[in-house]
Amino acid sequence: MSARNRGGPLAGIRVLAIAKVWAGPYAAKLLAQLGAEVIKVESMTALDEMRAYGGVDIEHAPYFLSQNTEALSVRVNLKSADGIAQLRRMIAVSDVVLDNLRPGALDKLGLSFAEMQAIRPDVIHVSIKMYGCEGPLGYQTGYAPSFAAIGGLTGLVGHEGAVPRGMNIRYGDTTAGAAAALGAIAALHHREATGEGQQVDLSAVEAISGLVGDSLFACGLTGEMPRHAGNAHAELAPHGFYPASECGWIAIACEGDAQWQALARTLGGDLSADPRFATHAARLANRSELDTAIARASAAHDAATLAETLRAAGLCAARANSTLDLMAEDRFWSDGTYRMVTCGNGDMRPVIGPSWRIEPDEAELTRGAPLLGEHDDYVYRELLGMDQADFERLRENGAIG
Repeated sequence: MSARNRGGPLAGIRVLAIAKVWAGPYAAKLLAQLGAEVIKVESMTALDEMRAYGGVDIEHAPYFLSQNTEALSVRVNLKSADGIAQLRRMIAVSDVVLDNLRPGALDKLGLSFAEMQAIRPDVIHVSIKMYGCEGPLGYQTGYAPSFAAIGGLTGLVGHEGAVPRGMNIRYGDTTAGAAAALGAIAALHHREATGEGQQVDLSAVEAISGLVGDSLFACGLTGEMPRHAGNAHAELAPHGFYPASECGWIAIACEGDAQWQALARTLGGDLSADPRFATHAARLANRSELDTAIARASAAHDAATLAETLRAAGLCAARANSTLDLMAEDRFWSDGTYRMVTCGNGDMRPVIGPSWRIEPDEAELTRGAPLLGEHDDYVYRELLGMDQADFERLRENGAIG
């Protein structure tokens, strides 16, 4: 049976997502935004942790709601032999099996890639693991902060002279998820050309290391270990975030003496006459004093107004937006960055839509995250063709639950 068609370049593709937390669901969400039908496998015996993260109950958790847009939820008890038997039937009617379970978990269930191929020869298995499926560290599991630290990103974040700070953002998960979605699309393209399925073995640590490739390259050339340096830029000064009035912040990047003079005139005071900042070389040499002087002057200005004035003068400048600023951004509402969807719990809520626009065939995006088991009837009764008696039997014996 073909997947439900919402339009989009992946219309007709079905993704079976045995995925939880962030990286796997994020990959699934990207594929759903391209039109794939995503069936999320979960159960009360192996609940996605994000359903219990920050909400009043498992159907209102904000993290889960944000990461599972357009997913369909089917309950499968992976500790039940009958449940595993039904999962195998789901694999038989799916194009892509996506998992980010702990290393070896699917193998123990008799669902290695080779065993999946025995069920469906052209199946595509996308596996997200900390270090990938193989190698001496392939057995280890971890979360986004681990990926960022081991992959080298955390060591580059923080103010000069201080310890690395890392980020309160799940770059490790979203980077791995985006790379997994790309791998799935590449494997689908390969299958269309050759008829062959593939296994995409993704290392989250390697995916995050790809974000710091310039630092690795520089270290290889110079022999110097890259260090965290706050917002400083090796060739530009000033370059950073500076305080503005009413607790605002402004990002400013200045290139060359002409731009510096324009900035100094706009900020006022005696900046333009200070010999410590007279030349580009002097500004680089006195970066700390320069940042202090600009911060003192910028604090009297409104961030948005100052940014507009500086852009008109040829500088790169922008107000640093808070989450509330972004939510109030009219452009994001008008251009489809934000979409209104209806979740399985009945709530209508905004979500962040895809970061692309596809014409003329963009996938429909109207459904939010599902209730647990919301689509049991569709998967078991309609997709797998199960009769009502067998459906009730599986619910009674705990295979669906």
